[in-house]
Amino acid sequence: MEQHDHLLATARQYGYVEDDQVWLRPFMTLPARRVGQVKDSPDTSLIYFAQRFELFRAKVEDLLAKMAASDNKGSFLMKALHLKEQVASYDGLGDFESLYHRLTEAEEGINVTIAQNREKNMATKLGVLQELEELRDTLDFQTATERVKALRQVWIKTGPVDKELIEDMEDRFRAAVDAFMQRKRDFLADKKAMTNRVQDKYMALIRQSEALQDSDDFENTTRKLKQLQQDWKDIDATLPRKQANDLWTRFRAAHNHFFERLKVHINTKRTENQPEDNLARKRGLVAEAEALLHRPMSEAVARAKELQAAWKKVGPVRGEESDRVWEQFIAACDKVFELSSLEHYIRKRHGGAPEPGTRDDQIAARVQALREFVKSDRQEQLVLEENLSKLNVSPGNESFRTMLQGKIRAFERKIRTKNHLIELLQKGVLV
Repeated sequence: MEQHDHLLATARQYGYVEDDQVWLRPFMTLPARRVGQVKDSPDTSLIYFAQRFELFRAKVEDLLAKMAASDNKGSFLMKALHLKEQVASYDGLGDFESLYHRLTEAEEGINVTIAQNREKNMATKLGVLQELEELRDTLDFQTATERVKALRQVWIKTGPVDKELIEDMEDRFRAAVDAFMQRKRDFLADKKAMTNRVQDKYMALIRQSEALQDSDDFENTTRKLKQLQQDWKDIDATLPRKQANDLWTRFRAAHNHFFERLKVHINTKRTENQPEDNLARKRGLVAEAEALLHRPMSEAVARAKELQAAWKKVGPVRGEESDRVWEQFIAACDKVFELSSLEHYIRKRHGGAPEPGTRDDQIAARVQALREFVKSDRQEQLVLEENLSKLNVSPGNESFRTMLQGKIRAFERKIRTKNHLIELLQKGVLV
């Protein structure tokens, strides 16, 4: 009963009945307007339209409560505007003016929030654009591509900016992405073209090697194959690992085929003329040992040890040529082992990481390292020579004297070998 009286009082405050019609009193700038017709009785009709107002007020209260609890207040703007429009036409009796003001206040708050959000969105999108445009000079396209994908997602998920800026911002974003993608396409095209050129150079050396692998002109062919091995090392470019390995395997196969035939040839000649055969075999071992400098170090060291074992199995050579061919052979092997030690030192100094610098920088680093090694060897040699000079001449010291002399000769050979490697590096024969 109390609620009934309250509704009737509210209805009479904001409305009235006239000529069997229910009217809403004027408010704000709006004139009085008819909201319905009396059906049962004036009071019943007034209560009915007061109840309709309560339904409308409940919608407004619900909307405002949801707005207050939400972080995304901008999503309620259209609903608030729709209810605000209904204030002027909704059939009910109540305080529409207060609801209008509350909805206006909510609208203004939403607009402030939208403006703040658009400023944040603008800052975010400007940051995305700046980072995208900074990628124009990158060469790490793999990492940059992933970053562009991430920035594109940030752009998509970021809300709108002011309407008058949307088109310009979107154009700038598309231009930055398109510019990056075009540079990436150009880079990959250039890289592919370079790879093709490098592959063509390697293939030319492979074809020349395969054309020589069955030659019977062993002496001249050995010289030509050594030059081809040097030409291979002089190609200053890299290929994908599998592609490079496949090309190297084919190139090496042609050379191995020839040198296996060279061994057979030497063995055949030995049966015909043993002394001359021994010399030819040893010369063949010298030629192969000298060619090892142009093979990968791990293979070269292993092969040098095999050649040393093979040398021991070859019979003697007569005359002065025996010492000459031995000196050539041991010098070639020494260079392989010294170069292997040098490369191990270089790798260890860089902690296994790719060696920095240009080819000239890498050569200079090796020359400097060898000079330091030579200096250390000479110091060791001087100590040995000083100890030898202080040794008393007596039969009891003869074995120790012989040992010191042997060590001094060993250091002389080491120094001579390192100096030769320095000359080869400076001439560009070695990398």
